[in-house]
Amino acid sequence: MEILGGGIPGYPVHPVAPPSRRGRRLRIGIAVAVATAVLASIGVGVYALTDDGGGRSTATSQQPGGRDDGRDAPGEGGPDREGDGGGDESRRVESGAVTDSLSGISLPVPDGWYGEELQVGAALTSKKSYDCPGDTSKTCVKGGAYSAPAVVLGTRGDTAEEVAKADIAANAEESYGGEAYGRITSHEVLASKAVTVAGQKGYLVRWKAVTQEGSDGFVQSLAFPSPSRPDQIVVVRFGVDTDQQQKILDEITEGIEVAEGGRGNGQDV
Repeated sequence: MEILGGGIPGYPVHPVAPPSRRGRRLRIGIAVAVATAVLASIGVGVYALTDDGGGRSTATSQQPGGRDDGRDAPGEGGPDREGDGGGDESRRVESGAVTDSLSGISLPVPDGWYGEELQVGAALTSKKSYDCPGDTSKTCVKGGAYSAPAVVLGTRGDTAEEVAKADIAANAEESYGGEAYGRITSHEVLASKAVTVAGQKGYLVRWKAVTQEGSDGFVQSLAFPSPSRPDQIVVVRFGVDTDQQQKILDEITEGIEVAEGGRGNGQDV
């Protein structure tokens, strides 16, 4: 997945982004301009979008699979992030779990990955990186994931199932579409099922996305009510290269818990 940088600190645009030089930052879901407008309207602070060559687009997040092409897209979900140097190292969580304070949850940090809390959500990124197959001037990472409220990603639906099903195509495109991997030529539905996440009744949809240039990727959209705001649905976008095993998606999904110390800060989104 390409590690895209996002313009919203703490927001995974692919989960946020390591320096834009890396190809697969998990694009966290939506265009930064849209995310910025939404965040501004809900009173959540947003950092200015920058890319100073030092590499960081302010939206620090994890990318579910994707490229790091420097695009400011908070909602892209591919794992394409710089595996070895993206993001602000002082914010990195190298083990245990990273907290999404807004939604009142924590995401487990797998071995070989790191986590970052974002202004709106949290992100996980694989430390393994490589030259993107479709554009070798960019760096891609082996996997990424990030959480954000469905409303911020622009994903519609009244139930977890509706949101997960509505989000998966955008997640796949943001994680594995575009120059880093070429267009997505086909996909296979691997799972579409109800799950319990952090004590909430949720739903996940998982695809295998086949790309024109390779690598192919596993993408997953997981949706469930926020423990801190039951009327607000949280989306966790995943993107992982298919040479990694699907069990990493299950490990993260099963390890999501209510944030330690309570039900989150309960901010409205």
